Amino acid sequence: MKQVAQNYKSGELAVLDVPAPTCAPGGVLVRSLYSLISTGTELMKVGEAKLSMLGKARARPDQVKKVLDSVAQQGAVNTYKKVMNKLDSYTPLGYSLCGVVVEVGPGAEEFSVGQLVAAAGNEFALHAEYNWVPVNLCVPVPDGVPPEQAAFSTVGAIAMHGVRQSEVQLGDTAVVIGLGLVGQLVVRLLVAAGVRVFGIDTVEDRCRMAEKAGALHCSSADEAGIAVLERSLLEASNGLGADHILLAAGGHSNGPVETAARLARDRARVVDIGKTKLDLPWNAYYDKELDLRFSRSYGPGRYDDRYELEGIDYPAGYIRWTERRNLECFVDLIAREQIDIGSLVARVFPIADATEVYQQLSSGALPGVGFLFEYPDIPQEEKQETTRVARPAESTAGAARLGFIGAGNYASSMLLPHLQKNEDAVLAHVATNKSLSAANAQRRFGFEQIATEANAVLSDESLDAVFVVTRHSTHAELTCRALETGKAVFVEKPLALNDEDLDRIVATADATGNDRLMVGFNRRFAPLLTDLRDRFGTPGGGSSLRYLVNAGRLDPSSWYLDQDKEGSRFAGEGGHFIDTLSWWLDSPPTEVYAVPGPDAGDVIVSLRFANGSVGTISYVGGGNSRFPKETVDITGGGRNGRLDNFQSASVWTGRKPSTRKARSTDKGQRIELERFVAAVKSGGPMPISFDSLIATTRATIAVDKSLASGKPESI
Repeated sequence: MKQVAQNYKSGELAVLDVPAPTCAPGGVLVRSLYSLISTGTELMKVGEAKLSMLGKARARPDQVKKVLDSVAQQGAVNTYKKVMNKLDSYTPLGYSLCGVVVEVGPGAEEFSVGQLVAAAGNEFALHAEYNWVPVNLCVPVPDGVPPEQAAFSTVGAIAMHGVRQSEVQLGDTAVVIGLGLVGQLVVRLLVAAGVRVFGIDTVEDRCRMAEKAGALHCSSADEAGIAVLERSLLEASNGLGADHILLAAGGHSNGPVETAARLARDRARVVDIGKTKLDLPWNAYYDKELDLRFSRSYGPGRYDDRYELEGIDYPAGYIRWTERRNLECFVDLIAREQIDIGSLVARVFPIADATEVYQQLSSGALPGVGFLFEYPDIPQEEKQETTRVARPAESTAGAARLGFIGAGNYASSMLLPHLQKNEDAVLAHVATNKSLSAANAQRRFGFEQIATEANAVLSDESLDAVFVVTRHSTHAELTCRALETGKAVFVEKPLALNDEDLDRIVATADATGNDRLMVGFNRRFAPLLTDLRDRFGTPGGGSSLRYLVNAGRLDPSSWYLDQDKEGSRFAGEGGHFIDTLSWWLDSPPTEVYAVPGPDAGDVIVSLRFANGSVGTISYVGGGNSRFPKETVDITGGGRNGRLDNFQSASVWTGRKPSTRKARSTDKGQRIELERFVAAVKSGGPMPISFDSLIATTRATIAVDKSLASGKPESI
């Protein structure tokens, strides 16, 4: 299928041929008829992508801070790889469309195949021929509503939520500053609500358009225009001024917020809907005691994964107008002809012309505010083709053919670059949930085939090994399915989240005779750490190890925080540290005792090993973001060792320590992958024994069990 995308690093816009998404549970697969171009949000994103790297940094200072913190913990090289991986990728455009349901996933039975729907979301309602949309971001379109007008629904919901935030009443007076697409919709909604509306914009045609929609008077944003509007406003409000000011403007001028204070009555409400500069003139806002409010996107539910992805609605008795109910209300207003959308449609373009359209919009060559892409009627059998071959396979006699399920940021920055350089490996097939993720992996790493279904990789008989690099909750299921194919399997940690899933993996290996499994416990392959172990010497049975992990705080939106589905944070990452201690001691863990730390997610773990050694892992998130992430201390046999964040390592065996430093932070991924590929190619043993992988995973699972029981847990 065709999809519009942009490379954020270069600014390149393209219409790509990518696999169609699959129909996942909790949503519907929609064939697009029309998608709306947001001349505000999208053009801002397009313009930002064309900035220099310095310009991008200035535009996103919040991201710059994250980069600096990452450099302190992960090193400059690894941080650079991660940043470039994110920047040098195609990202989608679009978030408002109308289309036809072609497939209904489990849990979305309220919809039916052939139904006309409006869809929302910058991850779901994209400029693409097919989109999977979750139920709470999709609404039926009433009979008689033209699909090209229903395509405005998402932006209509944005405008509607802004109007709701102002709490307008019949007879109120409002001024809309900024009469672009959102501003025009705000004007129409206010007029429909019985409000006397005034407007301000820098473009004369937009002022006249708003007046045709029912605004009493609209003027230019210069002093003369505002003065005329102010006189008209005071006359209409009996000298009071505006009850509500709605800011639908963008840009870096402080003019809109200053004009708002000038035109507002005492104790009026000012609602920021767009992204405008808000350097508030304190005296003006204080003197009138103005009430400044923000309007967050389409309404309550936005940015809440439980609402948007899991379909958990908010009770109407507590939250009357959610983002879905705003969408429903907007299409209902169109159906009852209480709001005019047809006059906003300036042009409709074929999706194939998207690159040229964005160029014309950016240059200002296209007048108007409402622009749509339309899509051809694609036969259903073409949609089903989720895999394609982009180039002939090269001659790779004797090389290991690899398939990837998942190609997110970790895989793209820490695994695939090493495999791409490995002459004994062929990147043959990749499957990702999102179409553009597969296209990005193919473009950057040369995969022969791409797909949006895991089964496409699992059923590929040409492969020698399958990599599972997906979210934690899917690892056990996909690992079992991959083992059943007889292929070697590399799965990122964790191998499993509970004993039941781990038992199933063991049973699958026993039933199939295939235990050719590797888990991404890469730290034991880190050059600085292996050198430290060699210099330290045989640890013996009386060693004591302490592993401090300065994990840092997670972003509130991180999927790692979904413990009900993805397990605890330690369950997801702790296997790394248990495996490192077990490898150092050459002994499996036999007992785990865990206590919670001061902050949520913190845990202090004590481990006993079969050889009598003990280890402690302090996994804490409340430290300084610039402090090293990982520090290991080893004591035993009259010796001490220390690893500082894979950047330096010291051994104390005599009067003075012997210290070695690394040129860059290397946590072992390259060597780990080299050994895995060599094992796949030769048929030799896996880099880590099957029994060790199982023991480490059982110990990791036992940490949460010990936290729950308050007692030590035997492995």
